Amino acid sequence: MTSAQTVPSTDGGALVTRQQWKWSALAGMASYLDAGSIVALGAGLALFQKKFGLGDTAVGTLAAIGPNAIGCALGAFLGGWLGDKLGRKRIYQYDLLVYAAGILCIALAVNREMLFLGTFVVGLAVGADVPTSLALVGEFAPAKARGKLLGFTQVAWCLGPAIVLWLALALAPLGLRGIRIVFLHLFVVAMVTWALRRGLAESARWTTAAKAATAARNQVSALFSGANLRALVWTGTIYLFWNLAAGTAGAFNSYLITKHNAGSQALGVGLPSAAFVTMMVVTVTVFMRYSDRDHAMRQRLWAIGSVTQIFAYALLMVVPFSIPAIVANIVLFAGGAALAGEAFYKVFSQELFPTMLRGTAQGFTFGAARIAVGIWSFFVPQLSNHGIGLLAGLLTLFLVISGAVGYFYMPDTSGKSLEQIETERAR
Repeated sequence: MTSAQTVPSTDGGALVTRQQWKWSALAGMASYLDAGSIVALGAGLALFQKKFGLGDTAVGTLAAIGPNAIGCALGAFLGGWLGDKLGRKRIYQYDLLVYAAGILCIALAVNREMLFLGTFVVGLAVGADVPTSLALVGEFAPAKARGKLLGFTQVAWCLGPAIVLWLALALAPLGLRGIRIVFLHLFVVAMVTWALRRGLAESARWTTAAKAATAARNQVSALFSGANLRALVWTGTIYLFWNLAAGTAGAFNSYLITKHNAGSQALGVGLPSAAFVTMMVVTVTVFMRYSDRDHAMRQRLWAIGSVTQIFAYALLMVVPFSIPAIVANIVLFAGGAALAGEAFYKVFSQELFPTMLRGTAQGFTFGAARIAVGIWSFFVPQLSNHGIGLLAGLLTLFLVISGAVGYFYMPDTSGKSLEQIETERAR
């Protein structure tokens, strides 16, 4: 660590040090635990439904209050704001302890009350962690490697669900007991990450900005005017509509496959893992390699990803909901999402807002998107009962909106320092 006990930032070239990779990995574990808990809940949803006698409304409510939706949204609103006000370190030092407590509550649940309480607490904790951790990565990353390092956190976002699904597949013969073991794995990972993060330091950019900030510049109301408002609307729109599709896939793919007799419980948890492996491969080989090149490349990547995702769900509108169609949907959506999804949202959320409002802004858009997914989750089980085609059509529409807004209004921030971007957008 540095003598000043802050994480330094560098803007020269695209060289990433070994220490920066390590810090990115530790910060990125927020994404591992976030996505891992979403998919673990999705993998066990049908089993929990049977164990505790949950109706479709209760299933939708459970999905709505947790890490995929409303619980996460509330945590993001609060955690992002506190991360700007008190510093990144104070938040990520403690929120994983709350997460671990919630995960343990789910793993040991003996009634629906414990299940619902644990799910809500996990949502709050990951919601607080994500915007704070990502702000840290964005603030120490070199200007020409921000996409690379924030893309690296997306690898963790893919790895968490993949491991969860593989564990669930291996433990499928144990039924609900196997799902409980999956949640215990997340508990162990959270505690190990918490212990390793204790050595992380504060962001140098936040420390400098906090000393120089005036009360007016630090007010949340500054987000709702001028360039900040435009950035808030743009990042919020692309992420909200994309996340309606991604959230449905993460929380309900296993449930839909099992519920609609397209495959067994084992297939229900095994097939979706292909999505995260595909996304991880495309992120490493394409996104991390090219996302920092220039503005034109960013637009090109976004266009390819958007069209691929749209086709993935349009396919389910015209073909039967069978294993081949599900595999095609999963692989195409995942590959497209690596290029026109959360990874770019993370990058632009760090680049478009001033340091003292960065966490608040991302907490707001991240939270708004998760609330939208929460409301949407109430209706997914009922919509699927009327046919997968109807659900797929709505998801296709959402992806068209996200893709078009992202492409035609994408700002040119590639390769610029955060200070340069802030100065340019303040004019």
